[in-house]
Amino acid sequence: MNQFPRMHRLPPYVFATVNELKMQLRRQNVDIVDLGMGNPDIPTPQHIVDKLVEASGKGVNHRYSVSRGIPNLRKAICDWYMRRFGVYLDPDTEAVATMGAKEGLSHLSLAMLSPGDVVFAPDPTYPIHTYAPIIAGADVRRIPIGRGRDFFEDLLVATRQTWPQPKLLFISYPHNPTCEIAAPEFFQKVVDFAKEHKIYVIHDFAYADLAFDGHMPPSFMQAEGAKDVGVEFFSMSKSYSMAGWRMGFCVGNRDLVYALTRIKSYLDYGHFQPIQIAATVALNGPQECVTEIVDTYRKRRDVLIEGLGRAGWVVPPPKGTMFVWAQIPEEFRAMGSVEFSKLLLKEAHVAVSPGLGFGAHGDDHVRFALIENEHRTKQAMKGIKKVLSGRSCG
Repeated sequence: MNQFPRMHRLPPYVFATVNELKMQLRRQNVDIVDLGMGNPDIPTPQHIVDKLVEASGKGVNHRYSVSRGIPNLRKAICDWYMRRFGVYLDPDTEAVATMGAKEGLSHLSLAMLSPGDVVFAPDPTYPIHTYAPIIAGADVRRIPIGRGRDFFEDLLVATRQTWPQPKLLFISYPHNPTCEIAAPEFFQKVVDFAKEHKIYVIHDFAYADLAFDGHMPPSFMQAEGAKDVGVEFFSMSKSYSMAGWRMGFCVGNRDLVYALTRIKSYLDYGHFQPIQIAATVALNGPQECVTEIVDTYRKRRDVLIEGLGRAGWVVPPPKGTMFVWAQIPEEFRAMGSVEFSKLLLKEAHVAVSPGLGFGAHGDDHVRFALIENEHRTKQAMKGIKKVLSGRSCG
């Protein structure tokens, strides 16, 4: 790979070892309850599918579309923000459709960053928050997050110790994988810090709707001055269970939206237009389907947390995301997250994501994805209980 320097810079794929073991066991006809990858299993609401089918039947929609998103979709995005958060956005200059949040923030990184630029990303975090800047040639500095840490103190220390000064900060709340949530005051402090230190901010808001127990996730765009320093990405993968549709959008700072719009104009012709039309209907239409999807994840969370508790593995119930971030039981912690994940695979027949895959500070945790129904989740918890109780007795 030395002849491809950009590929050489990418870190090893930590999940590969666990995934290979999972496939080996499945080839042996072992029934694995897969709680690893956050791949939504809930079908897309029927009225959205119906609109896709209807729009697909019209030949005029089969031509190239526009990479920035059709006008009605961009208007729907901005109307959604006004209804949800009271934030005004200009559909012509402050919103652009993307092929999911991952594509959007990756191409924005490519547009913004040059070799030698410094990017701050949390540790642990969703891997693309570090991979995208690396692919763009930038250097990434990791900011530890989690219980017992002061994010802004760590951010200030990192800023003082970094040269050249950081150009970009990635954040994401509700947070994958830690499930941490943020208050409006947090986002205001981020904006104030970014202005003081002349740093851009990208907020990944993929789990905007996936919140429980009364928590209502605020938008970064609600903070005063947020448009001056950054953008926010939203993905329709989770809220509307449209993962395979690859539909998302970016809103906020005009310069950053323009940079993303321009680079996309060189790289793609936009989504298949019926998908954009269906996404418009999803945003403008009844939102009860979102409530039902969120309630499904809440029930799965409760089953998983209760099952872990019965196994003696006490984990606080998360208030956001479609995950549970669980610190490895003390008697197994020295194994590290990769070996512990392999143990659960081999003996409990349950696949989870090792925390190390999200950063070095995640190595004492594993992540459960709430992507199996309640029956299968209970099955997984029984397998885990047998492993934990058997090992503890042994």
